[in-house]
Amino acid sequence: MKQKQGLPDTTELTLKFEFNPKDGIDNPVLSLAEDSGPEGLSQLRFCFLKKEDEESFGFWLRQEVGNSGHLIRQVKPGSLAHRKGLREGDRILEVNGVYVDDMEHFRVVWKIQSSGKQVSLTVLDGNAYSLAKALDRNPAQFLPPYNRPRLCCVAKDQNGFGFSVSAPEGVKGTFRMSVLRNGPADKAGVPDGSWLLELNGMSVKNWTYAGLNKKLKQSSSPLGLLVIEAESEDFYQQRNIKITAALADTSWLPFEVRKLPMVRGPSGYGFLLKEERCSSGKKGQFLREVDAGLPAEKAGMRDGDRLLGVNGESTEDLDHHGTVSKIRADRKQVTLLVIDAEGSKFYDLVGLSPLVFYDDQDALTGSTATCTSSSSSTLQENSTSTFIPCHLDMDHHQNARPSRDGSWDFSKEEQDGLSQPF
Repeated sequence: MKQKQGLPDTTELTLKFEFNPKDGIDNPVLSLAEDSGPEGLSQLRFCFLKKEDEESFGFWLRQEVGNSGHLIRQVKPGSLAHRKGLREGDRILEVNGVYVDDMEHFRVVWKIQSSGKQVSLTVLDGNAYSLAKALDRNPAQFLPPYNRPRLCCVAKDQNGFGFSVSAPEGVKGTFRMSVLRNGPADKAGVPDGSWLLELNGMSVKNWTYAGLNKKLKQSSSPLGLLVIEAESEDFYQQRNIKITAALADTSWLPFEVRKLPMVRGPSGYGFLLKEERCSSGKKGQFLREVDAGLPAEKAGMRDGDRLLGVNGESTEDLDHHGTVSKIRADRKQVTLLVIDAEGSKFYDLVGLSPLVFYDDQDALTGSTATCTSSSSSTLQENSTSTFIPCHLDMDHHQNARPSRDGSWDFSKEEQDGLSQPF
């Protein structure tokens, strides 16, 4: 196994998914057996896990010496993972449609955790996986060929969005896309003849043709479309795999999460962190007043960027004070994950976190895990120190003041929200 820089030499890496059972038994996951090799080599299962608030998936993810792959361990009886078909010793091959067997363990952890409350896993039976390895066969060859759905951002031009929709008479939720060549939809990556699954984050499954047309006429530009080619839609349907936007190929989107590593200068980093309302109505942390020539600008920060993560850890669920604490955990340097204002609006429109699709080999460089005496690393699913334990060491900033409960407030109030200079 490759070692990431700064990762302690350990004999096993573990991600714990705590168990908190909720509602009753769900339908068991579909088991798929194919004749592509010796018996048992293709025992693939496709598991869609969706947890409720304060519930967790109910399994441990481990990487062990002597056992290759990303292992499922300690599946709690009756847990969400157990009900959906995960079993002791299974190996995860895909997370949200992305092949991860040859990926470093911490990147797989990131992908699962950044998925939020729902994740799609493709797993291979442990015995089948071991047999494949013994025969020097790549487990990837047992994955059937298919294309993932596409998430596309279609901006209107003077002639419209560049597509039309057809549907069988009297049938709900079945909409075929006809795409004008070189029009906005074509340039945005919408395949001609594909099926429409979601419009602006809303499923069209129960919509009538008239209802869809009404929604399209009421929609402003750009549109967020989740579409899938007919052959791939058949693949998902035959295997009873729930198609979600988290499975999407986003390579056509004009937005990307940017990583900004910065070393603090004598005048600080040179930006203002402000809490503002996102287009979705939720509160978010935005980067403003980027000073020319200081570390933030040199790292590529733009006014209006939305902050998504600090030091490889998502901050989307943190309030302003918690985010400030994360940034100031290290006095000398910080790495921020951000997206520009237009990207933030688009992902709000489709109801997804941009981090679901973020994958950077160096995202966790220098990260460490809290080690136990047995030389193993335990990563708690809901821990705020999953990727980089932040030992808070906050100096008393000139604007700091104690709040009523005795904690320190490192921000100042402004009419349009909280802000903090860095």
